[in-house]
Parts: sequence; structure tokens; C-alpha cells
Amino acid sequence: MIPTKLLMYRGPRGGAPRSEARGDAFRRKKSCGELFQKGYRVRLGPRGVAMEKERQKGPYLALWTSLSFLCKWGLRFLRALRLIQFSEILQFLNILKTSNSIKLVNLCSIFISTWLTAAGFIHLVENSGDPWENFQNSQSLSYWECVYLLMVTMSTVGYGDVYAKTTLGRLFMVFFILGGLAMFASYVPEIIELIGNRKKYGGSYSAVNGRKHIVVCGHITLESVSNFLKDFLHKDRDDVNVEIVFLHNISPNLELEALFKRHFTQVEFYQGSVLNPHDLARVKIESADACLILANKYCPDPDAEDASNIMRVISIKNYSPKIRIITQMLQYHNKAHLLNIPSWNWKEGDDAICLAELKAGFIAQSCLAQGLSTMLANLFSMRSFIEIEEDTWQKYYLEGVANEMYTEYLSSAFVGLSFPAVCELCYVKLKLLLIAIENKSELGESSILINPGNHVKMQEGTLGFFIASDAKEVKRAFFYCKACHDDITDPKRIKKCGCKRREYTYAPPTTPTTPTLTPLMTHHSFHPQPLPHLPLSLNNLPASLDDYFSFCH
Repeated sequence: MIPTKLLMYRGPRGGAPRSEARGDAFRRKKSCGELFQKGYRVRLGPRGVAMEKERQKGPYLALWTSLSFLCKWGLRFLRALRLIQFSEILQFLNILKTSNSIKLVNLCSIFISTWLTAAGFIHLVENSGDPWENFQNSQSLSYWECVYLLMVTMSTVGYGDVYAKTTLGRLFMVFFILGGLAMFASYVPEIIELIGNRKKYGGSYSAVNGRKHIVVCGHITLESVSNFLKDFLHKDRDDVNVEIVFLHNISPNLELEALFKRHFTQVEFYQGSVLNPHDLARVKIESADACLILANKYCPDPDAEDASNIMRVISIKNYSPKIRIITQMLQYHNKAHLLNIPSWNWKEGDDAICLAELKAGFIAQSCLAQGLSTMLANLFSMRSFIEIEEDTWQKYYLEGVANEMYTEYLSSAFVGLSFPAVCELCYVKLKLLLIAIENKSELGESSILINPGNHVKMQEGTLGFFIASDAKEVKRAFFYCKACHDDITDPKRIKKCGCKRREYTYAPPTTPTTPTLTPLMTHHSFHPQPLPHLPLSLNNLPASLDDYFSFCH
């Protein structure tokens, strides 16, 4: 509020000042220049008029004109100092979160605001001139020329093409060199160091709609990554529309980096730790299909390696309790610690693959059937068929080694048939070896039946387990139609038909899901996700070897 009888109005044409009582009014925010331009003055009492007349002549006139000039528009360059608060604004907007980013923005804002403010002062005094010279020694300089002048002066280069002519400008440059040189020498190297210390693999994963991804962490080396990619991205699989995201706290070496570049369309690497929630958010682990934790099989202390992997599981589950985790363990007794994690759920797909348990199971089954461990190892490893011309035992062995285990849903043409009849039809007609099916009870519980008898009939949406050379072959079991394919002798011609009598009560997913993520589990209530023609993992394999052995004999 502006009190009454406080302001005196002077006519713009030099009329006699007069006072009048004004009612209370709200004050509009005005700059000092507007107050001088409108003719408003703060009332100074009886001596105010005499003092104002005295200022209008002699040296007071130049000083008063300079003050009015500065207050009107000359000090607008000071607005550049507001850039110092730029980092606080970004923190309020939750854009700056890390200490390095806050420090970098602070240094840059102080440096730029000081640079622009000093350039504004030089621009003012050089275009105005010195007051004691009656403003006759001014020169015309643009603002950006002044910015250029300040930069070359601050960096002690001083080309001399642009320089200050006024006394005020030269005096300011003397003091600015002292402070600007110190600031330039301290701030610029620190800014470069902060920018240079940014991690090469410190970005964030950008999820693509319609494309799934898995996160792989733990023991990330050239050997472990190459073996994983060789099996996961094998050409015998169907088109795998899954992106692999590796997360490790150490940047990859040149060989590992070259491996990532060879698979750049499906593989990404980010540097970070799964123990840091910020790094887990960078790889979008909450939206990942699964998280795989690799163990170091050659570590000198297996218990310490298992403890590290258990800590990784705890960190990931604390961040995203619903994420599916498949971890490798070296010692069997360490699997019990995973049960103490509240969000660990075997029924939802969480699994631990114990390498020592698998080795012991293979050795035990090899005592019952010689060569069974070799056959199973060949069955669960991805190898391409190597053709040789000689008709020797190596030819048939390599042909068998090229086969793997896949899963696929049976078509409606098999509904109502017994398991032996379906096995015969698949072997004779489709050239596929069906060894097991997934059976669902009335309560919704599912179990894996290996070579069941005649009492088991096929139902709609029955999942079969096949031994085949690639994923395209097992598609025949899904596309088979008795009306259209009954007279076909070449199994390669069995493809999707347009028969109207063929009805699908179960439709597979339109996009392939993550391979090698479906554990072979018996008598469980877990409803497996639809995973067409995908090889099985080795988890819980020894538990079902007895049934498999009886099937083979």
C-alpha cells in the first residue's frame, strides 16, 4: 500500500511541482527507470525542491543523468546472476539426483553467470563512456563482442581485436583479470574432470514396446558371456525377440566389448551394481521378464561366491519382489538360505541351479546307465549339426548331438488320443520324438508326466516335450491338421493351413518368450507361461532322471 501524501508529481514539461492528496492505492511493481521516467520522486521535505534544482546544473547533472540511465535499463545485465540458482531449480524438479551432476551444474552456472554479468558491465560502460568525459569517449560494441572480449581476457589470450577504451572499462578489466583468471584456472579443469569421469556405460535402458528383455548379472566375463550368448542366441532356436541387458560394476575389456558389438542388436551392457537401487532402475528390472545371476565356477571359495549371489538376490527382491530370478549356486546346502527371503517363490518361477547337485546327479545316474550323463549333456546343450560324408559311427553321433529338447503345444487333432498313439503319430508322421507332456488337474495344478500310459488322454492346450534338431521342427505338432496333412509324406510341408474345421482353443503368444527359462518341475502347482518350442533348463533335472531312465528302458 502507498500511503497518502507521500508522492509528489512533477509535470513532464518542467512545470512547477505540485502536491495532491491521493487515496490509498495498491503499488504496482516498477523499476527505478520507470519511476524516473514517469516523474515520481520521494518527497524530501522543504529542502527537496532546492536540492533538485541544484542537481540540474554543474557536475550534479552528469551524475544524476548517469544514475537515471543506470536505473532505467543499464543494470539489466545483473539478471544473469539468477543462473546461480539454476541447480536448485533442477533439484526441485527432481532432475538432478547425484552429487556429481549437482556439482557440475553448480560450477557451470557460476562460471556462465559471472561471464555474462561481466560482459554486460563492459557493454554498459563502453557504449556509454566515462561520466567525467561527458560521455564522449564511448565506442559501439555489441553484447556478444563483449562476451568474446571477456572470454579471451579470462583465458589470458588477449588477441587485441576488441579492447576497452573507457577508463571505467579498463579499470574493471584489471580487477576482472585477477578474479576471472583464478576462476577460469580452477573451474574449467574441474568441469572437464567431472564430464570426463562420466561412465561410458552409465546410461539407462530404453524399453521398446512389444519387445521383452532379461537382465544378466553376477560373474560377467568373456567366457561366461560367450557361453551364455552362444546358447541363448543359437540359430536352432526360433526368432528370439528378447533383448539381453548385462549389468556389472566393472567396465568390459576390449575382447568383451567386441563381443557385445557383434551382438549389438540384442545385447546391451550397463556399468553398475545390483546392490544399488539406482542401477536397478536404470536397467528397468521391474519390467524385465527375468533376472539371471551367473556364478563363478572356478572361484577358490564356493561359499563366498554363493553368499555374494544370495546378496544379489536379496537386493533385487527388495527392489522388485515380483521379478523372476534364476540364480546359479555352487553348493547345495546354500540353496536353503534362499527360502528365508520373503518374496522368493518357487511356484512363480524363482529357481536356483546348483552345479554341484547336477554333477552329483549325473554321476549317480551314470552308475545305473552308462553313457546317460553324456546323452543328457548333449541333449541340453545347443549344437549345430555337422555333416560328414563318411558312413561311420561319428556321423550318427553328430546327428544325435544336434538334437535338443523343446516344448510346443499340441494341435486339436491330437485331442482324445492316448499318449502312445500321439507318440507314434509324431514319430512316424511328423518325425518328432515326444517324451513327456504337461498334465493339469481339475484343481489347476500341473505336473510333468514322462511316458505315461494309455490312461492319459490328450486335452486342449496340452504342452508336449519333444526332442528335435531345431525349433521349427516342433512347430509341426502345433500346425498338424488331420484333414489337410493326412496325405502328406514330407514332414517339411506340414505348415499352418487355412482349414475352417481346425479350431484353436489355445493360442500361443504372438511374440517368442525367453528360452531356457522354464524349469523341469514335477508335481507342482505352478502354471507355466506359454513357452512354445523352447528348450528346457537343467534345473531339478536329477529329480526326474529315474522316470527318464525307466522310459529309456
